[in-house]
Amino acid sequence: MTSPRQHRCKPIVDLACAAAALVGLSPLLLALGLWVGLGSGRPILYGQMRLGRNGVPFTLYKFRSLQTGTGDSSSIAAEDDARITRPGLLLRRWRLDELPQLYNVLRGDMSLVGPRPLPLKHAAHLPPEALAALQSVRPGITGPAAVDFLAEDAVLAGRDEAESLYLTRLLPEKVRLQLAYLADPSPWRDWPVVWRTLTSVWSGRARQRSAEHIARLLE
Repeated sequence: MTSPRQHRCKPIVDLACAAAALVGLSPLLLALGLWVGLGSGRPILYGQMRLGRNGVPFTLYKFRSLQTGTGDSSSIAAEDDARITRPGLLLRRWRLDELPQLYNVLRGDMSLVGPRPLPLKHAAHLPPEALAALQSVRPGITGPAAVDFLAEDAVLAGRDEAESLYLTRLLPEKVRLQLAYLADPSPWRDWPVVWRTLTSVWSGRARQRSAEHIARLLE
């Protein structure tokens, strides 16, 4: 079980780690911003409304990976989606588009580890009790389902009704994994999630395992 002291420490650890990461990664963030700007123009960042703790909406920030004015036509973007820009394809594949969410952690909107913040459209597909449980904590940049679904954009590419498949087949499994994590939340369980994320994003083997797992869910 997680003690009240551990609960109090988690936001402090989040803030310290996010601040250190933003400073340490600032050259990379500047380079990625320049790449997005040169490759697809402005804006460099994309803000989308997501649901945070207790259902309070907030603006989640990413490096823009879609053509301007097309972000809301579908709630997902498979790897072959025509809206994805040339820089955006690599940013999404290696999850570099998520790095600006370190700023969301500094703002107190998010945690480093937790359930991914839900778009409004996705929240409407969840049972009320599951939605309430997911929103009982701050959402995370990464979480227990992040590695398992690392290759979802690639697997959904070329499939008819990709958004429907995501909502009916993949989202329920993601929710199941996230609820299992919330059943026994602990800062000590967060660090293995962070480590798995960092070591898997660039791993071809991890991506292949993720693709096989997702393909089984879609059978």
